[in-house]
Amino acid sequence: LCLKVFVDIKKKQQDVVRFLEANKIEFQEVDITMSEEQRQWMYRNIPPEKKPAQGNPLPPQIFNDDRYCGDYDSFFESKESNTVFSFLGLKPRLASKVG
Repeated sequence: LCLKVFVDIKKKQQDVVRFLEANKIEFQEVDITMSEEQRQWMYRNIPPEKKPAQGNPLPPQIFNDDRYCGDYDSFFESKESNTVFSFLGLKPRLASKVG
């Protein structure tokens, strides 16, 4: 069970990273398993209404500097509805025209 949770988290992180890289969005990936300070910062900076009823929120949690954007499910929904730049607090990019 723990391994499956870890694999699911890793797949979600890779999905977010692939999107950011494909769209040439600068980002910093923070591994909270390696830093108690970073883990506590994340927990403190997630709004109370976004925290699970029990336990701690699982990664990936997405921030734009200190601004909380949301969790993976929110990211995925914004990707599906083509509002991910707004979700990330970024200005939408205009598609470049070829021809």
